Amino acid sequence: MRLSRERLHTIGVGVLGIVLLVALWWLAATTFLAGHQIPTPVDVFDKFHERGFAYYRKIFSVTLREAAKGYLYGVGIALVLAVFVMLVPRIAPVIMQFAVITYCLPIVVLAPILIVVNDIPVEGGTSSTATDLAAISVIFTTVVGAVLGFRSADQTSLDVVQVYGGSRLQQFTRVRLIASLPALFTTLQIAAPAAFLGALLGEYFDKHLVIGVGPSLYLAQNNRETALVWTLGFSCAIVSGLAYFIIGLMGRAITPWAKGTP
Repeated sequence: MRLSRERLHTIGVGVLGIVLLVALWWLAATTFLAGHQIPTPVDVFDKFHERGFAYYRKIFSVTLREAAKGYLYGVGIALVLAVFVMLVPRIAPVIMQFAVITYCLPIVVLAPILIVVNDIPVEGGTSSTATDLAAISVIFTTVVGAVLGFRSADQTSLDVVQVYGGSRLQQFTRVRLIASLPALFTTLQIAAPAAFLGALLGEYFDKHLVIGVGPSLYLAQNNRETALVWTLGFSCAIVSGLAYFIIGLMGRAITPWAKGTP
């Protein structure tokens, strides 16, 4: 792909910002924050090298499976609810209230309940609690984003379908669904990091889980391995960012009209 001047400027500003941030972090860790167990970039890189790629692949493979499973469940439920909002407007307030409730549920209270209800994870397996929290974490944003996308359809096109005898379902399949795709992919982008965070929190609370990012964070915290905690944090940010970026590329490829591309 040929990058425009504006795009190159954006990338340059982003790279410069990262460089300045790393420099500021390095300076702070070696000066006035030296006594607060803040590792330098070199310490973090050395810890990455010491643990090796196999270690991170092992723990992240478990968390990513939980997040992906919860993401599919949560997005599927949310899209079904959003469709019902458009096809049966009378139940829209109930559905939106349910979506708000899933967003307002305190994780600290919900996680122990799910841990008791779900089976204990087998060694090397995944945590059902992490999957459930990943699903719950994406319902609200996906319902709201999908409904807004469905409602962004051109009213003239909807009127044409209605004049020709089309039902509300035909309006949805012929007009609203296509019109909502750009907003829907944006919503799915936001949901991906949320699902990963939900899975991570579920692992952190579920002490029965042996392998995963959550257990590794918990052990590193208890052992005061500050550099390891930072490597895990950076790795989580990279994984979430990649998921966000990949879904964004899919959206741009499937909905080129959203960017003015024929």
